[in-house]
Amino acid sequence: MLNYIMKRFLRTITFSAVCAFFALTVSAQQTPALEQIKANPKKAYGNDCPYPFDNAQLTAAPKGYKPFYISHYARHGSRYYWTDYLYNQLDTLLTTAHDKHLLTAEGEKFYKNFMECKSELTTGVSELTQLGWEQHQKIARIMYNNFPEVFKNGGNVYAISSLVGRCVLSMSAFCQELVQCNPKIEIREQSSRFTLDGVVPSDGQNPIKHSFPKVRPRFEKNWSQVPADNSIYEKIVSRVFTSTDGLSGEKHHISSNLISLYTSLPNIAHEGMMGNIITDEEIVSMWERSNLGSYAWVFGPQYETIPILQDIITKADAVISGSVDRKADLRFGHDTYIGPLTVLMGINGADRDPEDPFEVKNCYQNFETCKACNIQLVFYRGKKTSDPILVKCLLNGAEATLPMSTENFPYYKWSVVKSFYNEKMAKVAEEKN
Repeated sequence: MLNYIMKRFLRTITFSAVCAFFALTVSAQQTPALEQIKANPKKAYGNDCPYPFDNAQLTAAPKGYKPFYISHYARHGSRYYWTDYLYNQLDTLLTTAHDKHLLTAEGEKFYKNFMECKSELTTGVSELTQLGWEQHQKIARIMYNNFPEVFKNGGNVYAISSLVGRCVLSMSAFCQELVQCNPKIEIREQSSRFTLDGVVPSDGQNPIKHSFPKVRPRFEKNWSQVPADNSIYEKIVSRVFTSTDGLSGEKHHISSNLISLYTSLPNIAHEGMMGNIITDEEIVSMWERSNLGSYAWVFGPQYETIPILQDIITKADAVISGSVDRKADLRFGHDTYIGPLTVLMGINGADRDPEDPFEVKNCYQNFETCKACNIQLVFYRGKKTSDPILVKCLLNGAEATLPMSTENFPYYKWSVVKSFYNEKMAKVAEEKN
């Protein structure tokens, strides 16, 4: 009896140690958000952050397993500001202040720089920039080099995009680069109302109409615990204007527009246009509160991305069963979908929904929804037909956690992943009805 008890005890200790090891392995994959921002202050720009290319190290596949298929969703690359209101409002504001002699010396320099490129800015509104094109080229080449077994013999790839030009061009850049890597790859690209359900399901032109409930994150009732530093807004305005009397807009609105322009400049090759009006340190100091706004924004419409997740599952199963001969499914859309999709899928704990607003930064970081951000699900087969299909998730090239158990992170059994998501989606459908 004593030997039996000792054996049970040792098994318990061993199992606990294994679980602890896996927990440490998972947590080690994720550098705390504030440390990431300290290393790269542009991450504090949130979804305006250009794709960072952090060169993440990948874990070798389990023995006997090789990748055979990739399912992907990406945001378009760097672009000009998404609407002309920012450029037009700043044009009116700066011109009025210049005419009324209300600009500081620094403000006059900014006014001159802005006017010199105003035509380019207003013409380029919402369009993909050269940097945006190059981002998707580089991401495609990294994908090819990371998973050569998937593409070495060529094969079929299917790519779909929203109807918006910057997404279509992002798709083109990515697909052209894949073919440059291996001319045997054949890619069917489609930007069509027929395929909107798999990339931007709530688009008004989608012939399939959906109605999903929106939800609110729990932290919102405690939002005020994270104070706003309004002194930064005052400082920014005072660096541009000697006075705002007679100018349109309150100081907070004016400074918010200036910040929006500042964080967008690296995407359009005009970094430095604003001189010392705003500093990265100031953007960093405001990041945690701005991240709360981003989390509320992506958390609410998460269920609207259910058709995308269903598309991912359906297409993956078709490849696994052999009914479709495809090496990859690529999707190119917007932050308004990939952000909520990250929450729906619970990638890196984005579905945790904490009540404490200071905990939000540990489950969602808005720089993960940067320009050209992407989710890659990489599927693996073992040597034996009886071996379970495995999948791992990459978020912006780094191995990410999914909200289900695994004994071999970052690899998860596809049967477990699929079952988890199908049950989650079925529960939403029940609540909707």
